[in-house]
Amino acid sequence: MAAELALLEGTLGLRNGTKYGAQGERQIPVLQTNNGPGLTGLITIAAHLVKQAKKEQLLGSTAEEKAVVQQWLEYRVTRVDRCSSKEDTRTILKDLNTHLEDKVYLAGNSFTLADILMYYGLHHVMVDLTVQEKEKYLNVSRWFNHIQHYPGVRQQLSNVVFIKNRLYTNAH
Repeated sequence: MAAELALLEGTLGLRNGTKYGAQGERQIPVLQTNNGPGLTGLITIAAHLVKQAKKEQLLGSTAEEKAVVQQWLEYRVTRVDRCSSKEDTRTILKDLNTHLEDKVYLAGNSFTLADILMYYGLHHVMVDLTVQEKEKYLNVSRWFNHIQHYPGVRQQLSNVVFIKNRLYTNAH
């Protein structure tokens, strides 16, 4: 997760080069701030970085959008990060596929921190999917492909290849 936070810094245009610690057997990220107690947890540190970069719009612009962003950030930490089997992975992809059926981004029509962190959390899963699996989760594939091409997000992560004509032909 420290690597993801470093990627997020790059996406946000922060050049902190911050070193993140990790605590516990789950390796929960920790950021020691200059003034005060350390910050613990992916979502807490990520939200801090967004505010530090003065890009609060990534946390949502309306009360409802902020709640939806928070919901997907929690989903990322409670479901995606704890995914331990093929069955868990299929459930997550199915949930996301249904949610993204009529949406461009996780929180609706705006690119948010939820999209960035979900992209980072799913990258290793999407890399390993077969062409058939990518087609089965067409909405996730469309969303993932869109996010990986969003300026500054992918950075040094490998590009996941999709068959483009399949991603957009079944659009509603």
